[in-house]
Amino acid sequence: MSFDQYGIHLGFLYLRYYGMIIMFGVVMATYIARWMLRKMGKDPEIVWDALTWVLIFGIIGARLYHVFTPSRYSGITTADYLQNPLMILTTWEGGLAMPGAIIGGVLGIYIFARRKQIEMGTLLDATAPGMALAQAIGRWGNFINQELYGPPTDLPWGIYINPQNRIPEYAAFERFHPLFLYESIWNLLNMFFLLWIWRKFGDRGKSGDLFLVYLITYPVGRFLLEFIRLDYVPLFGINFNQGFMLLIAIASALVIFLRHRRESAD
Repeated sequence: MSFDQYGIHLGFLYLRYYGMIIMFGVVMATYIARWMLRKMGKDPEIVWDALTWVLIFGIIGARLYHVFTPSRYSGITTADYLQNPLMILTTWEGGLAMPGAIIGGVLGIYIFARRKQIEMGTLLDATAPGMALAQAIGRWGNFINQELYGPPTDLPWGIYINPQNRIPEYAAFERFHPLFLYESIWNLLNMFFLLWIWRKFGDRGKSGDLFLVYLITYPVGRFLLEFIRLDYVPLFGINFNQGFMLLIAIASALVIFLRHRRESAD
């Protein structure tokens, strides 16, 4: 057994710290969902059955999102993936996108809920705070990989980036904004905010409301942080992720407004 900066070598196995951190976040999210379902008077053990669906579709979604929206410094384009489809399977070389993981995870929950005839909104509400926590934890995998950093900075909390991991345009700089940390803090605060919303207004809301709030708060934070992201996804002259996050936040806010406006009218 041996160790390096990115993982642990166990014979022919290579356990990456990034993957272990993500799995730790997933487990913590599952326990929060289990606790919330118990408080709701629902069967808490269904989260373990749902976890398999969420993981499978979440990984698929995260990979496909990256394949079709690679960042400008990834060195690989969508055309490269389509011309060499086997490259899509090489997830160990990097390329998993959080928006795709969320989309895939929701699809997994939808399929699971349909198969088990369980209300989907309740499951989504139970996963929302835990999902925010999983993101807060998972971003530390970016720290291990020395990725997801912002512009150069002289601030005390700036992080050192090895030369081989620097974006070419900023090769002469050494210390950068820890963008991964900013997003981790935002997601951690989001978890506490969602739990507060649930405890304060849970009995007055509709099934699925809490998840819709998550689809506002997380995208708003991501939209703001994309302003200082260097390795973004360009599309038609704009930052694709930033535009997509703004669209999701607005759409989710509109859905909440319409479903409660209709209730007031009735």
